[in-house]
Amino acid sequence: MSLIQKLGPGGRHGLATQESRDPIGYAVAALNRVAQSDLIDRLGLRRTTEQAVFTATRSGFRTATSAGRTFAKVGRRGEPGVRVPAAPRTGVFDLTPTEDEQMLVDVVTELAEEVLLPAAAEADEACAVPETVRAAAEEIGLPLLGVPEALGGISEERSAVAGTLVAEALARGDMGLAVATLAPGAVATALGLWGTDAQQRTYLPAFSGEGDGGVPAAALALNEPSVLFDVLSPATTAERRGDTLVLSGTKSLVPLGSEAELFVVGASLDGAPVLVLVESSTPGLSVEADPGMGVRAAGMTRLVLTDVTVPVDAVLGATDGTTYTECVRLSRLAWCALAVGTGQAVLDYVTPYVKERKAFGEPVAHRQSVAFMVANMAIELQAMRLLTYKAASRAAAGKDVGREVGLARTLCAAKGMQIGLDGVQLLGGHGFVKEHPVERWYRDLRAVGVMEGSVLV
Repeated sequence: MSLIQKLGPGGRHGLATQESRDPIGYAVAALNRVAQSDLIDRLGLRRTTEQAVFTATRSGFRTATSAGRTFAKVGRRGEPGVRVPAAPRTGVFDLTPTEDEQMLVDVVTELAEEVLLPAAAEADEACAVPETVRAAAEEIGLPLLGVPEALGGISEERSAVAGTLVAEALARGDMGLAVATLAPGAVATALGLWGTDAQQRTYLPAFSGEGDGGVPAAALALNEPSVLFDVLSPATTAERRGDTLVLSGTKSLVPLGSEAELFVVGASLDGAPVLVLVESSTPGLSVEADPGMGVRAAGMTRLVLTDVTVPVDAVLGATDGTTYTECVRLSRLAWCALAVGTGQAVLDYVTPYVKERKAFGEPVAHRQSVAFMVANMAIELQAMRLLTYKAASRAAAGKDVGREVGLARTLCAAKGMQIGLDGVQLLGGHGFVKEHPVERWYRDLRAVGVMEGSVLV
């Protein structure tokens, strides 16, 4: 029986309830319903400049964090939480997406083309996410991809491959908006991977849409604004004081910081890097605008922690640095996927352009220098994709991915930026103006080599 036949109406988001479900069957069902509905057609792209959010292009801002909702502490403290099992190991090296994964990619690609891409230019200028984009992402269940089924999510197996494919597909619309829509899911995924029973039961229900307020904005904050920053040695400190931790430091390039209700902050505890859950209502938190050259639509901010006090059990995962290191690797993998998606957008745009643009009476594509440049872009892009997919498949199987992520990150940072540069070059003078989106993609691709955190697969 096919997946479509097995999935029927009912359940959360109109999903089928059944004893045996495909790994990401719930997500596919939700996405398939949206693809067949008129949701995308009904979404009017409201001007982002009309939103009551910050515009940091000129004067910037500094404000206390959003108080947001109150997360009721529930669950058994100290008890391990629910864990999504790793995908079965077949021993066969095959990077072909499964039927479910391909359906997921198809619908997310439609979302990127019909919603993200038209909104990208204004979102980049305003450094803000249109509410229509956020609503569409929540409607198709993006924040739930990494949440275990036992906690109201959709994953029966580790979904690193699905997350990678989704990140790539979204980035073909716009990298900044992709980061913004994936940021809450990054925190939910971290809770699903490493959270205790109490942490999962306290925070995860909100990401599945339970309660008032909808899905909370949330952010994974690892970057810091220091010279020669080493993500594995954060300068932000977590000091033990009795049964509490006191955090001090500054995190930079934090997406959705002005509206986030929950942060996962990287800090140094007893000489080892750890992840700490910090609610936005905690005293001592403040936010500053932190716009950069690229990824501007994600609304990047700087998070300042001044003697922020949290319970000692706010640490997410192990305290010996292993959880933090795994988080860094999975985050870098997500950025590789974003680089692949944006690089594909550049290639898709310049290929017809050079065939149609004429100089000296013939298309510029007839020039070997132009044709070879486009061919090299396609070659490097495929290499980036293969390395990224291989690392994702190992992560999905629960294997060590240090080497694979390192290789993918190095290639995607260097060649992704080169693809953006070549795209601008191929458009000539048009590559320098905002009439064409290639200049924005070039700015976004330069972020891949410096970004840490923000997204997770």
